[in-house]
Amino acid sequence: MTTRVLLMRHADVENPQGVIYGHLPGFGLSQLGRAQAEAVGQSLRDAGVRRIVHSPLDRALETAEIINAQLPAPVPLIPEPELREAEFGRYLQGVPRWQIPMRRPRFFMHKLRRGSLAGDESIETLGRRVLDVANRVAREHPDEVSLLVSHADPLQAAWILLDGRPQTEREMYHKQVGKAAILEIDLEGDRVVSTRYIPSPKPQLTLPL
Repeated sequence: MTTRVLLMRHADVENPQGVIYGHLPGFGLSQLGRAQAEAVGQSLRDAGVRRIVHSPLDRALETAEIINAQLPAPVPLIPEPELREAEFGRYLQGVPRWQIPMRRPRFFMHKLRRGSLAGDESIETLGRRVLDVANRVAREHPDEVSLLVSHADPLQAAWILLDGRPQTEREMYHKQVGKAAILEIDLEGDRVVSTRYIPSPKPQLTLPL
């Protein structure tokens, strides 16, 4: 019996100031992001998705809602705190990306060795909380398809663990999960038997007249 779990990164976010949004509310999807989520929903119409488990953050919830609206029939939307953004994002949030070196100096230690600071998570901890949700959902709903919507760093870390790659900062950037992209994992019991990366769609945007 094979159970499929789709690990998806939320779609593109409206963020013209280039702020690190971390866990902040009020950061919804951009026009591109809404089109991406709609395209993913269309691609999943025949996939048999039975539920969407999502990070409680606005951008993940909105992604889940748009996908759900494209499915043949609505499925349950289930918030899951363990799919949230990396905890270190709370320290970085609210600052434009270019100001991080000046205003958030602990960033350098974070990059040097994740998990060494209070309020930070190691790659193992970060990826494990995503995979623990995937395993729990698979156990509770065997032989079904579930979609999990999370964030970049947790999914990058989960991919490292799935591949058995070295848990280094370099590997966090080696193979990246794009916005609205999916890591498709098939499980037999708690054992992952296959992993496939599905790139983010290239939606057609309707330009205003």
